[in-house]
Amino acid sequence: MKRTIKKVLLIVNTKKSDADSLAQSTRRFLEERGIEGILFRYSGKPAQPTVSDVDMAISLGGDGTVLFGSRILSSNEVPIMPVNVGDFGFIAEIGRDEIQEAFQAFEAGDLGVSRRIMVGVDVLRDGKEIVSLTGLNDVVISSSGISKLVRLKLRLSNAAVGGYRADGVILATPTGSTAYSLAAGGPILHPEMDAFILAPICPFSLSNRPLVVPGTEVVALEIEANQRTAVTLTVDGQFDFPLNEGDEIVIRKAAQTAQIVRSNKRSFYDVLKNKLNWSGVPDGIQK
Repeated sequence: MKRTIKKVLLIVNTKKSDADSLAQSTRRFLEERGIEGILFRYSGKPAQPTVSDVDMAISLGGDGTVLFGSRILSSNEVPIMPVNVGDFGFIAEIGRDEIQEAFQAFEAGDLGVSRRIMVGVDVLRDGKEIVSLTGLNDVVISSSGISKLVRLKLRLSNAAVGGYRADGVILATPTGSTAYSLAAGGPILHPEMDAFILAPICPFSLSNRPLVVPGTEVVALEIEANQRTAVTLTVDGQFDFPLNEGDEIVIRKAAQTAQIVRSNKRSFYDVLKNKLNWSGVPDGIQK
């Protein structure tokens, strides 16, 4: 069914080559179709743009630009068309030369939307919530020092499971399964699954393995006393928050989802094959 699109937010990461020129040409393309294009340009850590009455967004950057866009737009259920202007993107599947074709297909109702679960994080200190954050990729609790173990207690469904002695722990969504969690040895999940990955970072014990839990699970991690290093909470690699001994980090599925416009050129499996070089033979050898 044809979609009615009157206003589009263009999220432009100006650190990416050609992002500005692509934004201008895309804005002209939209205006020729009678659609208002609103530019939000940023470099580094962005401020919060005004997103009222926006029908969709187009992110021009890399996966980090999509992560930023998802946090500011998910509560309004605004779909994001992710255009890869970077070098390596799992979420941003649409190429820079495919913008107009993909937009027209989406407007005509020929492109669907991938709904991705997001993660909500609350930090409790002395039983009181001191910060609440939302992310699309992952939550990381780690040492802010060099090669220092942190000690964490883990509860699942309010039952004590055990603990971690490791450089840290990653809780990743399916979308984030191809990011930091993958580098730490975690599994790859289809991005539309309803699940979380708990992946320890360089654990002291080899018995600490990545764990996949349902998206309905409530994960609680407590910072044990007598740490030998400072401990930091990071969400999506874009927000840092210092943690104290005794702090409890409660992580659950967020109420909102990220809506990512699908590509009509390639599937998630095509992206995996190309990005991870799954050719079936060693590099440089022809089939």
